[in-house]
Amino acid sequence: MSENTIDLDFGTTAKKQQDGEKLPVVLLALDQGKYDMARSLDELRALADANGMEAVAEVTQKRATPEAATLLGEGKVAEARLVCQNLNAAAAIFDGELTGSQIRNLSAALQVEVLDRTMLILEIFRARATTNEGKLQTELATLRYQLPRLQGLGESLSRQGGGGGGGGGARRGAGETKLELDRRHLHHRIEHLEGRLKEMEKRRGETRRARQKNNVPVVALVGYTNVGKSSLLNALCGEQIFEADMLFATLDPTARKLTLPSGLQIILVDTVGFVSRLPHHLVEAFKSTLEEAAYADVIVKVADAGDDQAAEQLAVTDEVLSSLDCEGIPQLVVYNKCDTANLLSFDPDILLTSAKTGVGLPALLAKIDDVLAHRVRGIEVLLPYDKLALADILRSRGSVAEEEYREDGVYYRATVKIDDLHRFEPYLV
Repeated sequence: MSENTIDLDFGTTAKKQQDGEKLPVVLLALDQGKYDMARSLDELRALADANGMEAVAEVTQKRATPEAATLLGEGKVAEARLVCQNLNAAAAIFDGELTGSQIRNLSAALQVEVLDRTMLILEIFRARATTNEGKLQTELATLRYQLPRLQGLGESLSRQGGGGGGGGGARRGAGETKLELDRRHLHHRIEHLEGRLKEMEKRRGETRRARQKNNVPVVALVGYTNVGKSSLLNALCGEQIFEADMLFATLDPTARKLTLPSGLQIILVDTVGFVSRLPHHLVEAFKSTLEEAAYADVIVKVADAGDDQAAEQLAVTDEVLSSLDCEGIPQLVVYNKCDTANLLSFDPDILLTSAKTGVGLPALLAKIDDVLAHRVRGIEVLLPYDKLALADILRSRGSVAEEEYREDGVYYRATVKIDDLHRFEPYLV
């Protein structure tokens, strides 16, 4: 391990089987009536599957007041231990966040490794990040999460006692010394990562300013994970980025050029997907990436038309966008995967698309064109032969629908950006 990195492994990655079989895990949950537990457990099961795990059982408890040490009551913990033993589970995953001491207590009681929902998502993010920025953001989120939980995340970090009975001369045990050293190291690493990410954010800002200077509109695809955003980008742009039927199949944002039917060129951006109760640590760490939506000219909110929880998916999307101050940006709602849905239940005004079959894609492009209509204007011009350099602007920054060579110049029927309109006013037909 280099001096510039820190071991982020929570444990399960090292244990994953080499023959491709999924690691058996047991899901744990405490139902306090604050959210739909069944829906949340389905999502946790999908997250486990995305991390190479198979949920072989669920142990849940309805309880108004959680047990301080383990959240679950003593009887449920005993039941969970038997389930883990009988099914030979390699780990247990709790549907929520645990403190360091709760992780330690549950792991000791169940005799298996214990992760919580956030730790699982962090492992997925770490495995999926491909760009340098994505890797740094994931590491930063992980370190911020680990810092207050150091004592609970491993035997080697627990206090081991030591000489001295108290007072100023008391000596500390080796375990406590290691804990303090690791805490100091984490603080230094966090500061270093924050500095690196600020530099990258500055460069991202320069890229945004260059786009604005060139007046290239940005359209951001946002939404729940696994609703088909990457598939939509591939279907519209013809560029192949990784797509799969799993949560967080793609993590790093991807930008592609796209020409609308009007001839207007835009940048289409695919952003990281959301999940319900997206951990605060991840929102903060990935804020610079998610802010692609905040700087967009149009936000396309994508939901899964075949999912009966599509409304809840959009509510999660709205919640995250609200935290990024995206109010005032035009937003379109698209129900993707319409080939898997009962279309009779949808409002006819709603945009329905299928990246798989191509249904609805022309309507989506036309709608984006309508929203950005103030950016372009259709014109007819007759350019003298000594002004044909302007034709390059028509082709590079607009689109040409018709071209005809005449005695006194070249006639063009074209679409140009409003910012370029003044160049052609003397030659309008």
